[in-house]
Amino acid sequence: MKKLIYLSFISLILFTVLTGVIYPLVITGISKLVFSYQSEGSLIKDGDKIIGSELIGQKFDTAIYFNSRPSQIDDNPYPSGASNWGPTSDTLKKTVEQRRKDYASQNNLSSGVYIPDDAIFASGSGVDPDISPENAMLQAERIAKARNFDESKTKELSYLVLSSVSKSQLWILGEPRVNVLKLNILLDRL
Repeated sequence: MKKLIYLSFISLILFTVLTGVIYPLVITGISKLVFSYQSEGSLIKDGDKIIGSELIGQKFDTAIYFNSRPSQIDDNPYPSGASNWGPTSDTLKKTVEQRRKDYASQNNLSSGVYIPDDAIFASGSGVDPDISPENAMLQAERIAKARNFDESKTKELSYLVLSSVSKSQLWILGEPRVNVLKLNILLDRL
């Protein structure tokens, strides 16, 4: 019996060190060598200054920048999550209708213009960094006005949006999308 307890204890220590220390260190080392950008959090930098991560959405609520998706958690990645309101929730219906009105008002859209779902529904994580190309194009006119762009700069802005579209991964995974932080950085360089 003592031998069985002793062997169990040795196995516990051995597997704790193996799976709790050695394995994570080896995998971390491999990821830093092979996928250094991704293993550091896909950080976007300007010199030594970290601007943000391309994987976590940021709040842009000014007329001169493209706005991100709505967020139930105010774009705070720590309590990441959704509202969990179901399709029959009156609160969800009221919230979405208010977002639709706000979006149309901010972007000077007439009542018949289709507003993409990602402009009025929050993402499941609350920190989705991407918007649809349609959402970005609807915001482009507002940004051009706010920045006092002439006609040629406005065309450059439209081209900037179209050239920033990321296609589906492996041609089937996900939808075409635009990373808002990357697009706003390019916008400032325009």
